[in-house]
Amino acid sequence: MSTTPKLSAKISAIAESATLKVDAKAKALQAQGRPVISYAAGEPDFATPAHIVEAAIAAASETRNHRYTPAAGLPDLREAIAAKTLRDSGLAASANQVLVTNGGKQSVYEAFQVLLNPGDEVIVPTPYWTTYPEVIALADGVAVDVFADASQDYKVTVEQLEAARTDRTKVLLFVSPSNPTGAVYTPEETAAIGRWALENNLWVITDEIYQNLTYSGAQAVSIVEAVPELAEQTLLVNGVAKTYAMTGWRVGWTVGPASVIKALSNLQSHLSGNVNNIAQRAAIAALTGPQDDVEAMRQAFDRRRGLIVSELNKIEGFRTPTPEGAFYVYPDVSALLGREWGGVTPTTSLELADLMLDQAEVAAVPGEAFGPSGYLRFSYALGDEPLLEGVQRLQKLFG
Repeated sequence: MSTTPKLSAKISAIAESATLKVDAKAKALQAQGRPVISYAAGEPDFATPAHIVEAAIAAASETRNHRYTPAAGLPDLREAIAAKTLRDSGLAASANQVLVTNGGKQSVYEAFQVLLNPGDEVIVPTPYWTTYPEVIALADGVAVDVFADASQDYKVTVEQLEAARTDRTKVLLFVSPSNPTGAVYTPEETAAIGRWALENNLWVITDEIYQNLTYSGAQAVSIVEAVPELAEQTLLVNGVAKTYAMTGWRVGWTVGPASVIKALSNLQSHLSGNVNNIAQRAAIAALTGPQDDVEAMRQAFDRRRGLIVSELNKIEGFRTPTPEGAFYVYPDVSALLGREWGGVTPTTSLELADLMLDQAEVAAVPGEAFGPSGYLRFSYALGDEPLLEGVQRLQKLFG
């Protein structure tokens, strides 16, 4: 009797993206007619600015965009990304130090593939974006979590990083502003961490996808601007998705030493080839065109940030630090666990999230997706009215 051949053990071990899973469940319930309000997906509710869409429409009719183009990206886009990197990250890079990818997620995946050998360790400040541990494992690396709780505003210290370092440590992952917490490291904190990485001869992967979404005067200083000597051992990951409301366009990039970008380009030439040319032309318009819509969206996120923090903190048992960047809040809800709510006694934030979805029709992502239990992630990148209504449902549920 024959049996079905088994799948790759490595691929079988991958967990589905928790944020996408929760969002898909919420959308399925909405399709059934249930009035679910979802804070799950990190996706701006705004339309992509009109001039970007117009550039894509025009590009679609140009024959040159109907053909294969260089795997590393269109030269004009690589130049625009280099200019943006100098402007916002303080790093002077040439176009041959830029690789255009199918969204920031592909940049992250490829970076670990190129840097890691089996058993190499990556220090991952925690809470972390749910994809990081999976792509580290796919590169045969070992993720070493370093956890900072709400009392630290979810920011790790040099002392914590040093305690986690071993002779197998090869890479430091640095993310500011953070997904899922919205934490932004100060320039001084960033410089201290950068100097530590330099002294210990570590590669740094810095995810800067939210760098233009900061509030209350906070500035997400790039680690290569804080410590310029790090440039030769740092990969900067970024993209248009969050800043320009272009999540579905799938344009990201990596900036780094030319030799590493060449290796990444070789990988991508076999993995996917060039990114969709229409989307690349749209990204050029985003980076080089007017930025008025970007500022308007940032101001809207700032307003929603104040609203959700103040309303969540009205719920006894929610401890919600005020984030300084991105568009997430990450309340500590451990005080709600072990208590009965609507006949159910959740003992984990996963069970609490299920309770909220079942009894209040509110979807949030549990802390287990990002590290330890006891937390929930709420994205405030949704309309003002549903944002307020969802929190009011929780106030009623836990009141």
